[in-house]
Amino acid sequence: MGWQTQPGGGAVQDALEAALAAIAGTPVGVSAAGRTDRGVHARAQVAHFDTSATRPLSAWVRGVNAFLPESVAVLWAHALSTEFHARYSAVSRTYRYRLLNRPVRPALAARTVGWHHAPLDVAAMREAASALLGEHDFSAFRAADCEAKTPVRTVHSIAIERAGDEIDFVIRANAFLHHMVRNIVGTLVYVGNGKQPPAWVAEVLTSRDRAEAAPTFAPEGLYLERVDYDAKWGLPQ
Repeated sequence: MGWQTQPGGGAVQDALEAALAAIAGTPVGVSAAGRTDRGVHARAQVAHFDTSATRPLSAWVRGVNAFLPESVAVLWAHALSTEFHARYSAVSRTYRYRLLNRPVRPALAARTVGWHHAPLDVAAMREAASALLGEHDFSAFRAADCEAKTPVRTVHSIAIERAGDEIDFVIRANAFLHHMVRNIVGTLVYVGNGKQPPAWVAEVLTSRDRAEAAPTFAPEGLYLERVDYDAKWGLPQ
């Protein structure tokens, strides 16, 4: 399930709002640090809500979890001033893309990893990824239906690591465009499998043309790994 509420229900936001309402005794609206599409996972989503209900923090964790489906769980709760906003107060987000790189497709992990059958050159992908560091117009990696007001984002770091048959792409930025990580991964895979040279990624970025980049990679391997905030909020890490 994705984050964003759906007319017929079934999204993470729908499940969380219903569970919170059960504890608060009144309807509750929730705002998240970042939307995740259907098939995408979140290990550390951060969401906030406003309520006049007074409950111990344990009720907002264990109590809410009692009303949530098995695939969703609240890890912690923290009381904050109304100045805090889960999305707009965040200073950075980190996404991880887990890619199974072997000739045979995944079986038990089919819903939790992406897959590419041909061998990938990690060193070449790292070289290519360096062009994406810093502040850039990421229009070439932006979904057509992206609602962001500006395509300019600042990528703080990109790590690409192999462990056995799995390659992890870990990208930290101030914010992300719709499909940005999956489009970056797909483009780096074109370099890794030799279809394009490392310098091509810089050309794609400069073009600001989505048609110049590779197709969007599958959602199953993508995880919202971390959301960072200023220390003044005192949130758990």
